Amino acid sequence: MRTKRRAGVRLLLAPALTVAFLTPLAWAVSSAPPAPPAPQAPVPAIGRAWPVGTRPTVLRGWEPPATVYGRGHRGVDLAAAAAAPVRAVAAGRVSFAGRVAGRGVVSVELAGTGLRTTYEPVTPLVEKGDEVAAGEVVGSVEATGGHCAGGCLHWGLLRGDTYLDPLSLLPPWLLNRGPSRLLPVLGVPLPA
Repeated sequence: MRTKRRAGVRLLLAPALTVAFLTPLAWAVSSAPPAPPAPQAPVPAIGRAWPVGTRPTVLRGWEPPATVYGRGHRGVDLAAAAAAPVRAVAAGRVSFAGRVAGRGVVSVELAGTGLRTTYEPVTPLVEKGDEVAAGEVVGSVEATGGHCAGGCLHWGLLRGDTYLDPLSLLPPWLLNRGPSRLLPVLGVPLPA
């Protein structure tokens, strides 16, 4: 009888001991800090035009969120008047042109990059599937009275579901004023 009782106790204790030993291990694994994200491929500077104007004022810059649903700004806001033309930054195919949450949106998949730009609020002049060239007008800025008091265009950039800084698409010569250029001075005698 004692043997049967001891065997029964062992059978009852085995799961309890397993849980007792594995629970701290499972907790340690689950509470370990997350692995750092895999390095992202750099964004190629393939932009050939600003979406609005020639060098619009950046009203609010890109502020990446700390978490997927965290606070941040997933694009840049560029100063733009209502009805201003919105241009494709680089060549690609329109993947969406329509309304989202009451605002006009145009999204363009950039050729051969795995990147997608978004422009809002925009009245689209293109349709899904249209091929667009860099600098081609894809719509016009809508007057919405949204988060920009004087009017603006929100310009975003994504790789899959990851938001990136859209300004990284622009090469330095579009971002900066560039070097000074010396022009010839006419009518001044050359030194002897």
